[in-house]
Amino acid sequence: MERKMIEKKTRVLLFLVVLVFLILIGRLAYMQLLETQRFETLSKQNHMRLNPIIAPRGEIFDHNGEKIVGNKPVYTVSLVYLGLKDTDRVVNRVASILNMDPKEIMKKLEEQQLRLFQPVRLATDIPLETVSILEEQRLDLPGVVIDVEPVRSYPYKAMLSHVLGYVQEIKQHQLEKNQDKGYRLGDMYGQDGLENAFESYLKGIDGARQVEVDAQARPVRDLGIKEPVPGNNLHLTIDANLQKTAETSLERQVLAMRKQGYEAKGGATVMIDVRTGAIRAMASYPTYEPSIWINGLSQKQWDELQKSSALPNRALQLYPPASTFKMVLAVAGADTGKVDPSWAISDPGHYTFGNRNFNDWLLTGHGRVDMRKAISESCDTYFWYLGHRILGVDIIGQYARKFGFGERTGIEIPGEPAGIVPTPDYKYKRNKAYLDAIYEPKFKAIEEKYKPLLASATDPDEKDKIEKAKKKELKQVQNQYDQYKWDLNWQVYDTLNMSIGQGYNLYTPLQIANYIAAIANGGTRWKPYLVEKITAPDGKIVKEYKPQKIADVGAKPEAIKVAQEGMHMVTTIGTASGIFRGFPIDVAGKTGTGEVFGHDNHALFVAYAPYDKPEVAVATVVDYGGHGGSAAGPVARDLFATYFKVENVPQQTGYSPE
Repeated sequence: MERKMIEKKTRVLLFLVVLVFLILIGRLAYMQLLETQRFETLSKQNHMRLNPIIAPRGEIFDHNGEKIVGNKPVYTVSLVYLGLKDTDRVVNRVASILNMDPKEIMKKLEEQQLRLFQPVRLATDIPLETVSILEEQRLDLPGVVIDVEPVRSYPYKAMLSHVLGYVQEIKQHQLEKNQDKGYRLGDMYGQDGLENAFESYLKGIDGARQVEVDAQARPVRDLGIKEPVPGNNLHLTIDANLQKTAETSLERQVLAMRKQGYEAKGGATVMIDVRTGAIRAMASYPTYEPSIWINGLSQKQWDELQKSSALPNRALQLYPPASTFKMVLAVAGADTGKVDPSWAISDPGHYTFGNRNFNDWLLTGHGRVDMRKAISESCDTYFWYLGHRILGVDIIGQYARKFGFGERTGIEIPGEPAGIVPTPDYKYKRNKAYLDAIYEPKFKAIEEKYKPLLASATDPDEKDKIEKAKKKELKQVQNQYDQYKWDLNWQVYDTLNMSIGQGYNLYTPLQIANYIAAIANGGTRWKPYLVEKITAPDGKIVKEYKPQKIADVGAKPEAIKVAQEGMHMVTTIGTASGIFRGFPIDVAGKTGTGEVFGHDNHALFVAYAPYDKPEVAVATVVDYGGHGGSAAGPVARDLFATYFKVENVPQQTGYSPE
């Protein structure tokens, strides 16, 4: 009995052994005969790596060949996911060495969907000391790879940052959009400015190195290399010396206005060649160093950057043009023949309409004022009279658009707004949307309040009482609405505000500079541009940009001449005469002080030079900086001094409050 039991168990055990061997043989046959190619590929992937060699981005040079943006080699640390059980340990160890959050590293791995043998960049531009620590602990850090890669370098640090933009690791939506162009997670991508606008030219073609590695992803030997191809280079219209002057002078003026008690949050200035549209300088203050983006910003750094208000390019932000807009009316009046430039008024220091006086900035009045003197002394009364009684909103708007206001200039960098040339229709839609946003929720709240009350009311008298209460509340809100409804329509004061560059007028410093350039050159609107040419790494021209004429203003030469003469008087006997007293170059200019409800005034100044044969024009704005002459004028003077190589610039004195 016992013997039979032993034999039975032996047969079962033998059967199980045979079955196991059959399974093993079958699995082995399957892998060797049917899965040979797959496992051969995996084997190669396991001991061979195709490591990308990052191509240097194209460099950026100024008009004179000065390098503004280059590249420098730095150490980078990546982590190759090997599927090991101790991945968490490696991640925690690397995080402590790199002073990173382990969760951040895991997030990077997960974004790459934990793909085996694919490197994920963890840090860029790490110091040599950190490299040494990682190398010392390499045996305990399987999958950690140290490479040398090119990253952006900025010889001038923060200079031109708003125009250049910055590079940062490609974002998910950018990767999805550009996957067919060879981008991978972790690649650098232009995020703003020229870096973004010319990304396709600046990005090079990555190379690759085939490397044999051991089980811990450590290189053993090179098996072949494909050299990377650097990106193409940009050659700008910007002059580095002028740009330095623009940024230094702008910063000085903003800080000086703050010391005088003004808000002076920042500012912008643009210098443009009136003969071609080439931008020679474009500055925005406060600024930032583009290099801070390379490693990515911490939340603290981002908060500080936001608080500093350094991100927006103020050269492309909207401002009221204030009195710099008055030449539009002068040209319109002279060109239409509605007034002769010699037509004059006697200015009492205010303009009367109905029972209200609109006060000129000079309360005592400017005396007998013709068109040229009105520009020179920035006489509000003259332009109120001209805009309201003679021209009207339609003609003013027509000539504003002739000078390019209300449309984008077409500058290469992203983010340019069109600006606003006010019209009755624009005002109606704008104010209607504003009123509806305030009162529609109030109407809706009343409806929602009485809906359940009416639904639950069974007695007709009670229901009627509720209906009356509802109508009463609706009427109260409607009366509030109607108090403001009249202002949906264009009013006389809207024309008066428009006539002196206030009200709904909103334009960028770039648009204002191009408008002054058109006055200076006799009425030609050139397209502003920043890039002269693109060259390959070997110096061959890939693409060249020539001056592009947008349109003619279409005004009579004598009408443009009146504006030029009035602007010349501004710097000789008018509101900016103190700024250019003793200056060896003959300048034409215009001051402007833009009123902002609840804040200090914006300070504006525009100018071109030389007066008799114009070459360059400048527009400067200092946010909440006070008066145009004292706050913004010196920036234009400094730029002209640099451009025309004027030494020992005279001390500015005698600023007008306009």
